Amino acid sequence: MNFGVIVFPGSNGDHDALHALGEVLGQPTRAIWHRETSLDGIDCVVVPGGFAYGDYLRAGAIARFSPIMGAVERFARAGGPVLGICNGFQVLTEAQLLPGSLLRNAELEFRSQWVRVRVERADTPFTSGLTAGEVLHLPIAHGEGSYFAAPEELARIEANGQVIFRYCDPTGEITPATNFNGSLNHIAGVCNERRNVVGLMPHPERATEAILGGDDGRRILESALSVAGVRV
Repeated sequence: MNFGVIVFPGSNGDHDALHALGEVLGQPTRAIWHRETSLDGIDCVVVPGGFAYGDYLRAGAIARFSPIMGAVERFARAGGPVLGICNGFQVLTEAQLLPGSLLRNAELEFRSQWVRVRVERADTPFTSGLTAGEVLHLPIAHGEGSYFAAPEELARIEANGQVIFRYCDPTGEITPATNFNGSLNHIAGVCNERRNVVGLMPHPERATEAILGGDDGRRILESALSVAGVRV
């Protein structure tokens, strides 16, 4: 399976994604510079974390207009699997490929730590190898990860089953203490209505090897392979 990792000026999760996909999973993977305009030969797109264009204006706002984003939008509209991680999630909301937006963390501070997220849906390319209700241990690193949507849109997202991950405790319980960034409904990740585009604030690409503290993230990336019929 051919993966493409989009690289913007300011991306810092691109090398992690390239390593996880290419070295850990052993898949053909290439970096795609933001000035490129084609995704020819790519089967799955990853928009990685970082601070695209320094996150000026707001996170993802400038990256959304990069030349490559036209190709990403066409790829997504055609049903291609797209995964947005952290800043990539922000970029995809700015591009309106995912609903809602990401605001400053509730306490207005950058948070870098390991968290627990509960899997809400197993019917996307990136959760097909997971089970609804199970808890994953993943790292986060963001200052603008508070998920927000207007009341009507949030109700629609919930009704459509577009919430993919929620922040929780180790037992899967949703408590005020686990909602460290103030996200509405404890939302850590969502998908589009077609379910081929997924965004999440935690970093699965930084949790693919146990020696680094955990490998639950590997299962998210491997899910895309299983959907494509690639043996892992």
